[in-house]
Amino acid sequence: MKRKTLALLVAVVTFTVGIVLAKLSIPQIRPKRLPTTSNLPASNYSLSGPFNYENLTIFLIHGPDQPNSKLFVPLQESMERKLVIVHETSDVNELAIENLSKTDEVFVQAGDIVKGGQQDRVLAVDLIVASRSGKTPIDAFCVEHGRWQQRGAEPAEQFGSSDGMVATKELKMAAKESRAQAKVWDEVNVAQRSLSRSVNIPVAGVASPSSLQLAIENEKVQESAAAYTKRLSSIVEGKSDAIGYVFAINGKLNSADVYASGALFKRFWPKLLRTTAIEAVAERHGSEKTAAVSADSINEFLANAERGQESTNDVTERTHMIRRESEKGLFFETRDMAQAGAWVHRSYLAK
Repeated sequence: MKRKTLALLVAVVTFTVGIVLAKLSIPQIRPKRLPTTSNLPASNYSLSGPFNYENLTIFLIHGPDQPNSKLFVPLQESMERKLVIVHETSDVNELAIENLSKTDEVFVQAGDIVKGGQQDRVLAVDLIVASRSGKTPIDAFCVEHGRWQQRGAEPAEQFGSSDGMVATKELKMAAKESRAQAKVWDEVNVAQRSLSRSVNIPVAGVASPSSLQLAIENEKVQESAAAYTKRLSSIVEGKSDAIGYVFAINGKLNSADVYASGALFKRFWPKLLRTTAIEAVAERHGSEKTAAVSADSINEFLANAERGQESTNDVTERTHMIRRESEKGLFFETRDMAQAGAWVHRSYLAK
């Protein structure tokens, strides 16, 4: 009996020691921790402006370039240069993007519209696409309801261009916050109706009446938006420390975008301004007078969004996103883990 007890005790001790040694020998997998943000942006930014045209007010955001910041190629330019292919996957809410370049890295910004495929889509997240990336999945939403086939001479297996972005705050919220396809379709319909009312003609495209991209390509919409861009495009000239902008429409703060360097911001500026102008066109209300927007209200908006409750998302191993939500705003920060978690783009949305 004593021998059996001793043998059992030895077996238990041996088993326990084995477990301990096994745990010591296996590398422990720990969750990645993103570095905390130092010097919250509103405390470092300075503003210039206001720059006004009709119902649109813009302030430029000034600040220092981030150390070793990269000059990524925007999606629109990369597609025009045939550096990038955006592949149709036959999945409404996921596409694949492939960077063919040997040297250039591409930055996709949430809100970019890709035209073609079986349906026009809006890309739902920021994404850094390395050179020679292979096919990388990216979340997307349809911004064209009903079509699921080739349109005209456009290839159905891939997308031909990315000239536009979603052009209303509500659409941005639907894609980045609600993340619901039905909500995106609803806001596309609202945007089309608003643009039609503003320019006094139906803006739906004949080839696909539900397409947001074809609506914003409407000749009258483009003509109206061009008046804004002609007046405001030059406000960044000679301002090397301008790293972003914030805007209000009809006196109401809308959103802001800030980049890691002045050079990167200026690469995105033409497309950002066109999109902002189209949104201002959609929100025109006749001769209604626009309320003034103060620098203090902008600083309060930025600071409030930054202080919201935080969550994180690993978009890819390289692209990480921090999201903060407060009562009055949303804040998104995209970080490049290949650069020790340095931030690349910050986006603010007023609720």
